[in-house]
Amino acid sequence: MTDPIIRFDNVTYHYPGTEEPALRDIDLEIMPGEYVAILGLNGAGKTTLGLCVNGVVPTMLGGTLEGSVTVGGLDVGEYPVREMAKIVGMVFDNPEFQMSQLSAAEEVALGLENAGIAYEDMVRIIPETLELVGLKGFEERSPLGLSGGQQQRLAIAAVLAMKPQILIMDEPTSNLDPIGKQEVFSIAGKLNKEAGMTVVVIEHEVEVMAKFADRVIVIDHGRIVMNGAPEEILSRVKELGALGLRAPEAAVLADDLRARGLWTGPTPTTTAPAVEQVRTMIGAARG
Repeated sequence: MTDPIIRFDNVTYHYPGTEEPALRDIDLEIMPGEYVAILGLNGAGKTTLGLCVNGVVPTMLGGTLEGSVTVGGLDVGEYPVREMAKIVGMVFDNPEFQMSQLSAAEEVALGLENAGIAYEDMVRIIPETLELVGLKGFEERSPLGLSGGQQQRLAIAAVLAMKPQILIMDEPTSNLDPIGKQEVFSIAGKLNKEAGMTVVVIEHEVEVMAKFADRVIVIDHGRIVMNGAPEEILSRVKELGALGLRAPEAAVLADDLRARGLWTGPTPTTTAPAVEQVRTMIGAARG
């Protein structure tokens, strides 16, 4: 039986100087190759959960962590973040703030240099990685001259060059237009399905969660309050609403029609089955 690639065992974490824990009694297992989406309000503990996986919590930020977090069989509290970066790559919400080099190639090279990768290997890895995220031929382009979606793909490339087993994206599309959002999620989906990479996405885009994720986890006040398949979690319109969260539009429509006695089937979480069901209802009404 395959072991989890990420495991939280009864984890409670306090940031330095705080009384209320950012995470409370977290028990969680994520298997290799899973695509997991994490949903919750701002301040719910989503980012803290991600920072536990790459070792920033508690190694760099301090505070008090009870329980244990193991990633790839390693206790994150016992390894420096630079070592965990070989297993876990993390991409944040504002790619421009992550850019510090004059060219896309140099941006990808930065992490490789810090890891002591030989120059002859870097020359091969950089164009291969840029091609993987759809930026072939962009080696000499300035990161600041790229679109938001391209910058985020470059940030992903810089992470992928380290060949991590896990990709964590923390609200990666919050500052992007619809095209940029589609670019980023398509890349993450491709890495998951074709390369078998474990992907953890912290997001508010519930339609995207419904389309790509194998599992959705909902966090509220530092606790995991829902954990299951997207069609199970994202169809719970009223429960999500009580937590201040949005359900997919397809689920909201079905829930509204059900309240009027016009919907009898399962609650859809993606557009296609909702449209098909509505067409069927209209056809039946026309006789």
